[in-house]
This record gives sequence, structure tokens and C-alpha cells, in this order.
Amino acid sequence: MDCTLNETQLAVRENYERFFEKEAPAQRVRAAEPLGFDAELWTRLAATGVVAMAVAEDRGGSGAGLTELLFVAREYGRRLAPVPLVESVVAARLLSQFEPARAADWYEPMLSGEKIATLALRPAESGGLRLVPAGAVADLVVVLDGEQLLVAPIAGDRPRQSPANLGSQPLAECAPGTSATVLASGAQARTAYQAALSEWKVLTAAALVGLSEQAHAIALDYVKVRKAFGITIGNFQTVAHRMADDAVLIDGAYLLCLEAAWATDEGMADAARLSSMAYINATETAGKTAGDALHVHGGLGFTMECDIQLYFRRAKAWSLVYADPRQELQHLADLVIGAAAEEVRDGIPA
Repeated sequence: MDCTLNETQLAVRENYERFFEKEAPAQRVRAAEPLGFDAELWTRLAATGVVAMAVAEDRGGSGAGLTELLFVAREYGRRLAPVPLVESVVAARLLSQFEPARAADWYEPMLSGEKIATLALRPAESGGLRLVPAGAVADLVVVLDGEQLLVAPIAGDRPRQSPANLGSQPLAECAPGTSATVLASGAQARTAYQAALSEWKVLTAAALVGLSEQAHAIALDYVKVRKAFGITIGNFQTVAHRMADDAVLIDGAYLLCLEAAWATDEGMADAARLSSMAYINATETAGKTAGDALHVHGGLGFTMECDIQLYFRRAKAWSLVYADPRQELQHLADLVIGAAAEEVRDGIPA
């Protein structure tokens, strides 16, 4: 894999770095709590064409790939922007694959961001959907219901009630509306849904990498000026070693995300495995990096007035939206063992 970014990728990274730095300062993140959604910011972000960015051109999009979206998600995570970016772009890519969705009157408004689509990370249970990301503010939800992949309007006006949560996310228990559209059934439905989940993991991992980078930067700025015993605390070995170790972890997490996105764009067989690896690694990296950043602030880091707590809370909360990240280790093991068993079967002569 060549990690050199092309001109398009560099432009995407730089443009969205400037956008989120300007439009999502810490005070805006705080003002959007507890729901975790800023409608005006979403309108401005959607106007950049981000929802349709990685949708094929013949389906109304700009034709970019998951790799380009990775750079957007990274900058979104760096600023903790209170918008449903990851869910929206993953849902748009999934829906663009199916003719019934593209023929619907909500398809174009979804690509423009006028309507918000999200992805239910767990299959439907007794007709209900548990803790759907962006479920409190979305108009549409894509869900696997038994053997069918459906898209449906979400019942009730938005914003809907969202349970209090550590990361101030617009999660919600959702009930799909009665006018659901069947997109696919059987193996096709399961394959498309699992592919979308893998993309969600990659982009969530990228957001956690951006979060980690900014938490680390905030910590570095602090240890360079905070003094104890007459010297800056960055001179203490235990602090310096933590900062150095975290920098290495962040670089590794970023490279793994980049490899997973590249493998997805190239249609490689191990894309799902790499997506799972990137997600697991990013959740662990964000937890450690944000935790270290908070602790080097001492007692100040535990106060709500300190910006680092915004990062610490979301490092924990974003990692739990899908499930306990440790459960993903079992999924990764299944992927690895399944691939190994298939290789063994392929090597046995008929």
C-alpha cells in the first residue's frame, strides 16, 4: 500500500481541516449538548457535498471513495463536531446501490443533506431498533430485519427523545414507519449490510484517530507550560514517556485505518478483517490517549470547564455505540479463522 496522498485526497483533508476548525470550536460543541446535534452546522457541512462525496457519479454522487471520506471523518473527530457525519455517509453509500432507493422522492434530498439517513447497527428486534446512532435527529433508517434489508422513515417528529449518554450523542430507540421499502433479501441483504457495517467501523475508527490526535495536542500544549517543583511537567520522564508512547499509538492507528479504507476501495478480500482491526485498535488508542491527556492535567482535567473532558467522554462513548469493543475481537477471530479454514479447504485436492 502506497501511503502517499494524491492531489484530491490532500485537498479533501485540507478543506475539511479548515472547515471543522472554523465551524466547530469547543464552545459550539458545548452549546450542542446534551443532544449533540447542531442543525445549522449540519446544513453548512451538507452544503459542501460531503454526503454524496463517495457515492458513484451515475447515482448522483461525486465518485470519491472511502479513503477520501476517511480524511473528513478524521477532521470531524478532531473537532468533535456535533453532526451525524459517519452514519449519514455510510447510509448514503449503501442506499445508492439499490434501484428502489434511487427511485424514491427522498433520495436526492438525502444526498443533499436536507433529509438525514442513518444506519441501525443492530438488526431489528420485535419491530424496534435499539440505540440507533443519530436516531434522534434522522429522517430515515436502513435496517436489517430478518432476511430483508429495509429503508424506512422513522416514526415521530425530530428531535426525538435521546437517553442521557456520556458522549452527548443523538442516540435513540427507534420505531420504523409503516412505509418501509425492501432493498434486498437473503444473502444479498446480509452481504450489503455487513459491508456497510465495515465502512462504519473504518470511519468511526478514523474519527477516533482525529479525536486522539487533538487530545494529544491539547496535552502537549499543557505539559509545556504547567510547572511543578519549578520545572515544566513535560520534563518528568513519566509524562514524557506517556506522550511519546501515545504519539506512536496514534500513528499506528491512522495507518491501519488508511489500509482498511484502501482495501475497501480496492475490493480486497481482507477488507472486512482490516476494518475490524482498525476499529479495535482505534478504540483502544483513543481510550488510552484521551485518558493520559486528562490525567496530565491533574485535577483540572476532571472539571467540566476543561476542554479535555470533552475528548475523554467521547473517546469512551463513541467506542461503545456499536457494542463493547472487546466483543469485536470475537468477530475478528471469526473472520481470521474462517479465512484460514477456507485456505485449507482450497488447498485440499478434490
